[in-house]
Amino acid sequence: MKIYLPCLFICLIFCVTFQPQPVYSQTDNHDLVGMWEGKRLAGPEVQGDILINLGGDDWLVDVAGYKLSIPTKGVEMSAELSFNLPGKRGSFRGRLDQATRQIKGHWTQPGIINNGMPHASPVILRPESDKRWRGEIVPLLDEFSLFLPVWKRQDQSLGAFLRNPDRGFGVFYNLDRIKPVDDSVHWIGRFFRNPEETVLAEAQYQTGRMAVNIRGNLYDMRLLTDDSDSHFYARGKSPEPYQYLPPPLIPEDGWQVESLTTAHIDEKTIARFIDEVVLKPADSIDDPYIHGMLLARSGKLVLEEYFHGFHRNKAHDTRSASKSLAAVLAGAVIHSDVPLTLTSPVFQTIVGKTASNAATSDPRRQKINLEHLLSMSSGLDCDDGDSSSKGNEDTMQSQEEQPDWYRYTMNLDMVREPGEKAVYCSAGMNLVGAVLAAASGRKLEELFLELIAIPLQINHYYLNLSPTGQPYLGGGIYWQPRDFMKLGQLMLDGGTWNGRRIISEDYAQKSISAIYQMQDKGYGYGWWSLRYPYKDRQVTAFFAAGNGGQIVMGIPELELLVAFYAGNYSHRTLFRIQQEFVPEYILPALG
Repeated sequence: MKIYLPCLFICLIFCVTFQPQPVYSQTDNHDLVGMWEGKRLAGPEVQGDILINLGGDDWLVDVAGYKLSIPTKGVEMSAELSFNLPGKRGSFRGRLDQATRQIKGHWTQPGIINNGMPHASPVILRPESDKRWRGEIVPLLDEFSLFLPVWKRQDQSLGAFLRNPDRGFGVFYNLDRIKPVDDSVHWIGRFFRNPEETVLAEAQYQTGRMAVNIRGNLYDMRLLTDDSDSHFYARGKSPEPYQYLPPPLIPEDGWQVESLTTAHIDEKTIARFIDEVVLKPADSIDDPYIHGMLLARSGKLVLEEYFHGFHRNKAHDTRSASKSLAAVLAGAVIHSDVPLTLTSPVFQTIVGKTASNAATSDPRRQKINLEHLLSMSSGLDCDDGDSSSKGNEDTMQSQEEQPDWYRYTMNLDMVREPGEKAVYCSAGMNLVGAVLAAASGRKLEELFLELIAIPLQINHYYLNLSPTGQPYLGGGIYWQPRDFMKLGQLMLDGGTWNGRRIISEDYAQKSISAIYQMQDKGYGYGWWSLRYPYKDRQVTAFFAAGNGGQIVMGIPELELLVAFYAGNYSHRTLFRIQQEFVPEYILPALG
């Protein structure tokens, strides 16, 4: 998932309290050594209780100090209930479920610092009386953090690198060192994919503080007097050796739990991995940045560990790993009573007639079906690995002529026969959402809530929205860690969660099969696959994967589920999880 704004950093507006003071004309290198940190907590502004009363012919809404009156649009109250708060502070959209008497909907918060996109989170209001409902808005925490470790090298220069757990900011500003120059501090390094060294930024300096302007935005960095507990470190600057504790049982989330030993997984091997890899302080931007690690075996959660300030209740950006959700949701819609199959024609389903546009009448367009989108084999001019492809995700999200990303994708030209070849295409996976909404006659977020979230006992999630308000299925959904890995367990269990069928067994099996080969791995419906050596044989693994190191991996033969959440965005280190950590640490720990 890429940001849809024209520039990654334009949306990162820090309200900095740095007031210029007389600066030292000759900054001592010693004054700059240490851990610098800048943290921005930008809200959200609206959260907490939402009360809705039915008064006469109006809905009476009480939320965040605002009181609104909204016509019911009919005594049957089956119409959509929606409202917007003044000043674009957020909006709600939902319906009254006549069977449960609950109002089920989503709260949409404004664009966040991280990626500029609005996000929709579930809100279920339960009846307190015949005409009164109460619920809670739990929006996504809007935050952004920068860490700048600075040390003195043998040649007396000041080595430095920038780390940003939220989006990988430090990769785009590949900082090598800082240098005091007169009344400022120069940040020196190389911009992303640019081999030329340059001054990346010039920071104003006063004792213990740096204010740096990067692409029009001011960042306030402070030198920590005691960095021992900084979230730059996985668990403090000098952590104790890792000690294992089984995950807690949380009945409402549906996971059964047990210990590593009971699951025949060696504690010492797992501890060695955490001590040697995860807890080791980073020396450069190249080091692994693991935010969370979870294991389940035979359907039971056996390991749950978090680092760098992350925890089980903090939603994590899953980037393109959420493409696997698009496939699961499609399977759930097919399994329901919606008239939809894998062979349903895409254009006819969406627009209700033969597909055409002004640019082309290519007959191959009529052959594209839902299966082609799910397996990334549509044949459309859509290749995220080719910057010249019109359907490239960055190109689609940065252009402003067509804000409707569904329509943008449907207007792409054909470059090959559908089904001929799989090519990585985020726009095509997003278009799955248009097919599901059109076939069902329902909004995509409603389908997700009722067919996935409620059955899988998922209470909190954050759907990132396109400019026209639809959930973006190309990636970037925020999930709580225990919840996102449920998608993997669903596939391991042949389409069921705790005995409840969500998708058909046949669809689950096809999803994780290697229908196509892409990027030297197998690809099915939204899920990758590869093979690992294990003892005296090979085992097949399927996995969801996202930028930064977001992995949910299942190995059916071993009844094993592995989940990692990480912050190595746009850096090759993200691949170490499936290429190195799983085969060298996780699999050898299995008894």
